[in-house]
Order: sequence, then structure tokens, then C-alpha cells
Amino acid sequence: MLFRVQGKEISLSHPDREVLFKAVEARFVANDGFALATLNLDHLVKLRGDQDFAEAYAAQDFVVADGNPIVWLSRLSGQNVKLVAGADMVLPLAKLAAQHGVKVALFGATQKSLSAAADDLKEKVPALEIVASIAPRMGFDPSSAEAGHLLHELHASGAGLVFLAIGAPKQEIFAARGRSETPGLGFASIGAGLDFHAGAQKRAPRWIRRLALEWVWRMARAPGRLGPRYAKCLAILPGLVFEALRQRNN
Repeated sequence: MLFRVQGKEISLSHPDREVLFKAVEARFVANDGFALATLNLDHLVKLRGDQDFAEAYAAQDFVVADGNPIVWLSRLSGQNVKLVAGADMVLPLAKLAAQHGVKVALFGATQKSLSAAADDLKEKVPALEIVASIAPRMGFDPSSAEAGHLLHELHASGAGLVFLAIGAPKQEIFAARGRSETPGLGFASIGAGLDFHAGAQKRAPRWIRRLALEWVWRMARAPGRLGPRYAKCLAILPGLVFEALRQRNN
């Protein structure tokens, strides 16, 4: 499905994880960078009110469906798309990086969380080489001079893949900037993915995820923070359904 926001056209670049990973592997082999974003309804809400975010999203090399509503909307529009959750990509991407001798950097969360996530990943992927763990300060601005210095620190570390866990829209804006200033780096925006590996956050049980009810689990654990967010997501759904049907019939 094609999503139009802030004068930009955003579409899913790869329909499933297998096709995506072949594309990532090709970048690893070519020592070429990339920016990977995982689209969900919350992103679409933010995109509607943030021109910088929309421009950053349009600059991503890879965009996949990180929420079941995006999957359902895409199928409604006539595209055969599968769920590719950002949190589920950390471990397989780490394995793919290790397989190709690509060094990894962790960026975001807290230093304690990054250390725990690094320990967990190295335990599960012994060949993985993590060369940098950077927890930016509170209020980090991906457009600042500080962000530029951190990009060059990541580049100097020798990393070829950077897991970004600073939340939307900061991680996508930082990744888009990185594609310009450090084009050899691969950036994967994975939100809370590192916190799950660190044990700092608990993910919904697998059976809940299979029923596409992870959002219920998350809201029950943080209703004050996530209730308003999900209400905004639900508010834009009717218009997106109409647009999906329009695209299907064209």
C-alpha cells in the first residue's frame, strides 16, 4: 500500500523477512550501508504532523510492516505482505552480521540496558562482535552537532550495522542523516528491541502475539501512556481503509 504523508509517498519495500534479509545480506557483501524502518500506525500518526519525520522516512532504503494493521491494510490494497516486527529482527540480523563478519554497534536506551543487551546477544551469537555501545543523553537531537559527532564515532568504531533504539521519530531521522554522512553504515531502527534483550522490558507472550493482541498487552501495562496513542491510531484507521480499497480498485 502507498501511504501519502506531508507530500511524501511511503511504501513497503519488502513484503516479508526472507526477502528483506536477502537485501540486507547483499548490502553486507558489498560493504554498503542502508537505513531500515519498521512502519506501524503510531508512525503514520506522527508522520502526518512532522515534516522532518516524513522526509526521513522517504529516505529509508528498506521499509517493512511492523504492525498487523499495516499488514491488513496492505493486503486490503492488493499486496501480499507479512508482519516483520522490529523487535523480532534483532537476533536474526545479529546472526546475519556475524555470518558475514560485520561488526555491530548498539545505540540508544541506557548504558546499563545496552550492556545487558550486548551480553544477551553475544551469548546467543558467540561470533558476534559488538564494537560500540552508545547511550545518548536525555533530549538527544538527531539533527544536532552532537549527533554528527556520534555518527562519526560509530563510523570510527568499525561497525557495519547499528541497532537504533531511541524511538520514533528520532531513530529514523538519525538513520537518514547517517545514510548521508556515514554511507557505509547500516542502520536498523528497532525501537524497544534492545530493551527486550536486556530484560528491561517484558514482551507479550507468544500466544498473545499470534492473536495480534500485543497492543492490548502493552496498553494494559501502561494505559496512561499508551491509551491516548492508540486512540489516535484508531482515529486514522477508517481513512486508511478507504484509501486501501481505492488503491485496490485502481
